[in-house]
Amino acid sequence: DMPFYFRYVHPILRTVSVALRVICAIHFTNEYFIEITQCMGPSMLPTFNMVGDFVALERFSPRLRRLEMGDVIVCVSPTNPWRSVCKRIIGMPGDRVCVDPTAVHRKFITVPPGHVWIQGDNMSNSTDSRNYGPIPYALIVGKVFARVWPNPCWIKNGVITLEERYIKKVP
Repeated sequence: DMPFYFRYVHPILRTVSVALRVICAIHFTNEYFIEITQCMGPSMLPTFNMVGDFVALERFSPRLRRLEMGDVIVCVSPTNPWRSVCKRIIGMPGDRVCVDPTAVHRKFITVPPGHVWIQGDNMSNSTDSRNYGPIPYALIVGKVFARVWPNPCWIKNGVITLEERYIKKVP
């Protein structure tokens, strides 16, 4: 007969060890490489649905400062550190951005070093840098590269869309 340890305790310890390794691997991947999160609300219509799309974001770009104007990012809300927001980068450090392109008297601001200017695609229903100013790079969690569910698709940089939306072509 096998001793009690080898019959009962050892298999349990082995299972717990494997489970802990899997949990650590998931945490490491989620913290340093790729995260799946939910973007909810009307601010990013029509890019994302109001009821909440699940998106994949990569965490390399913010750490390496490889973000560009037009990238969709997830960041910690500057007004509530327990919430995250999903917005598009409109201005990079040193860029001069229009606070409200729809206003009659336009006010411009220069994005300071180490910050970005973010706005929702649905400008009429978005709380963003127009309300709380430029956000520091330190608040950026990651760059969205795909919608996972529903209707999976790659999320491309929206610079062309932004130009078409804000710059009127003269015929």
